[in-house]
Amino acid sequence: MSRRDLSTEDRTGLPPDRLGSDRLGSDRPADRIELPSFGRGLSARVLALTVVFVMLSEVLIYAPSIARFRLDWLTEKLASGHLATLALEATPDYMIDPQLELTLLQHAGARLVALHTPDGKNLMLRGATAAQLVIDETIDLDDRGPVNLIASAFDTMSHTDNRLLRVMGHSPRSPDTLVEVVLDEGPLHEAMVAYSWRVLGLSIVISMITATLIFLALQLFIIRPMQRMTAEMVRFRGDPEMPLDEPLSKRRDEIGIAEREFELMRVEVRRALQQKERLAALGTAVNKINHDLRGILSTARLVADRLTGSGDPEVRKAVPGLEKALDRAVDLCSDILNFTREGPPRPELTRFPLDELCLEVQESLARHLSDGKAMATEMAEGFAIVADRGQLFRVIRNLGENALQMGANRVTVRALRRDGKIEIEVVDDGPGLPPKAVENLFRPFRGSARAGGTGLGLAIARELIRVQGGDLRLSESGIHGARFAIELPDRAS
Repeated sequence: MSRRDLSTEDRTGLPPDRLGSDRLGSDRPADRIELPSFGRGLSARVLALTVVFVMLSEVLIYAPSIARFRLDWLTEKLASGHLATLALEATPDYMIDPQLELTLLQHAGARLVALHTPDGKNLMLRGATAAQLVIDETIDLDDRGPVNLIASAFDTMSHTDNRLLRVMGHSPRSPDTLVEVVLDEGPLHEAMVAYSWRVLGLSIVISMITATLIFLALQLFIIRPMQRMTAEMVRFRGDPEMPLDEPLSKRRDEIGIAEREFELMRVEVRRALQQKERLAALGTAVNKINHDLRGILSTARLVADRLTGSGDPEVRKAVPGLEKALDRAVDLCSDILNFTREGPPRPELTRFPLDELCLEVQESLARHLSDGKAMATEMAEGFAIVADRGQLFRVIRNLGENALQMGANRVTVRALRRDGKIEIEVVDDGPGLPPKAVENLFRPFRGSARAGGTGLGLAIARELIRVQGGDLRLSESGIHGARFAIELPDRAS
């Protein structure tokens, strides 16, 4: 049997050409799978996200930056206004030529400047139109709260019309001197717009440089190793026997661990496939041997039945032991045949009374129920469940037969509903399971509780329960008996 046959039709019941579409969601063979292009791959997404995140960072930086630019611009106007008023102090009567006054105001970028010194002097530069000035907003630069500065900056950016501002604050050249400046907002708005464009251009350059550096780093340390691993996975899917082309990664980070684990997984999978191929050949041989052996045992059973009518009392005395030996041999063949199948059959769920099923199990165990041995049930009258009747029959019968063969005198089947589940217990009053059997329970050929057993019965029983969405476990084992618990979904409520 080839590996292809083993991994498809014999194992899943599906033809080989259906394996890809049913298991992987695609009917394309592995050698035709193409990795995504740059525009659709991880690289482009990383690059785009990096640019976006850098731009968002620049936006967060822009808000305090534009507020600081506005504050510095207005502070500079206060300093220029203070410097312009110094010309008044050079004259005896604090009066200067009107043309010079207009020139000083023009150089200061203001329409009016007022200076209040600590010694009580009040100096003022006013233009020809000072009487007609209408102030739209007063700004106190001594109030420098960050929230207030940011809000005022965006307020200035939002006004495209030219408002008249009255700016007041202490002079940066003389902290004890109060300066008031009346100026147009238009030049401030234009300066802030120009500054914003410069910030935008610089942000784009920074974001592109940062994104490129981050992209190259991620490409080198993460994306390329992931692309290489993806390509190796695709190749491995197409040819599991493909040899290792590259040595194991020496990186100590998560990517290195993932690469080494993937390489080790390929080795283990390849080894498992080789072992599975040998087991498949062995299973085929065992099935043929069991088939022939069952025929031989059937003939021996017929001979044993004839020996019961023998006139020799010694022969008749030996017949029961021979029949039991033949029954164990037949059971062993049946268990091996069931176990060598790739998996349990798909459950056929039906609704049925559990007590009737237990009665059938009791009838099938009639030859074990002698010398005072009994089987009983403890459950509500008419207790019905939805499960695979045949599979559940095999499980309860196996548990009951094992208990009776281990020396139990009474086997009780209990059932109840709890938290949306069906809980079935098979309890016996036997000597319990040996410690070695408990350690290897549900393990084929190792978990038998009696001499000559294979342990296949419990392994198959758990498999039959799990395929129905439940589980089988040993709840208790001691000198007072053993307790097995069967848990199934409650589909009947």
